[in-house]
Amino acid sequence: MQAATLPISAGWLWIQNGFQLFKRQPMAMFFWSLMTGFLITVSYLIPLFGQMLLIAVTPMLTFITLSACRNISNGKPMLLTMWLEPLREQSTRRRLLALGLAYLIFCLAGGFFATLPFLDSLMSAIDVNGAIDETALVTAMRGPFITFALLYVVISALFWHAPALIGWHNIKMSQALFFSMVACWRNKLPFLAYGISWAAIFFAIQMAGSFITALGISPGAVQVLLTPVNIIVAAVLYCSFYPAYHSVFGANYTARG
Repeated sequence: MQAATLPISAGWLWIQNGFQLFKRQPMAMFFWSLMTGFLITVSYLIPLFGQMLLIAVTPMLTFITLSACRNISNGKPMLLTMWLEPLREQSTRRRLLALGLAYLIFCLAGGFFATLPFLDSLMSAIDVNGAIDETALVTAMRGPFITFALLYVVISALFWHAPALIGWHNIKMSQALFFSMVACWRNKLPFLAYGISWAAIFFAIQMAGSFITALGISPGAVQVLLTPVNIIVAAVLYCSFYPAYHSVFGANYTARG
């Protein structure tokens, strides 16, 4: 798989193209964003194991999202029965689940290696009686969080394109991870612009919420107002995954289905 090298402006273009995809079938992608948010919420109701399960099924959810966006791009209406069609083949489900388990292992390993150098400072926040100094703990957690964030950039690059490469091109996992990493490295500037743009968008939404609250509207009412906005923005985010993939690997786009 030969990955294209794109200019930095491609990062913003992916978001614009994602918005265009969303506008073609907004209710379908609103539904998917709502369902994804529901799954994330449910995962937090089951401490630790819920989050681990969510990480393990993330490649499947990503592949469903990409397949839906491909259908929308091709002018096919996304009916309710079509959402799980990308997983109808047992081999595809098995390979994506294996990818999910690898993703989970990488994330757990990243968390372990991010925490290990700071273990002494973390333990110092707990006294001999087992009481936790919350201020000291928050300070001690900064190092592991920053380290994990840096490691997660590498993990994300490995797995970013892998679901599509495995699901559509029948590429084995090791090759998919390698191709994904190479593609992300070649397009590091577009992905940097992409990440900064999304960070700015979500920050602007939060600032808008704070501004509305400052006008005297209750936080509960502001939450009600912003919830559909957040769902729509998340839907556009999901839609932008497909243009990012297709623009990088479009020259070799011989996907099945």
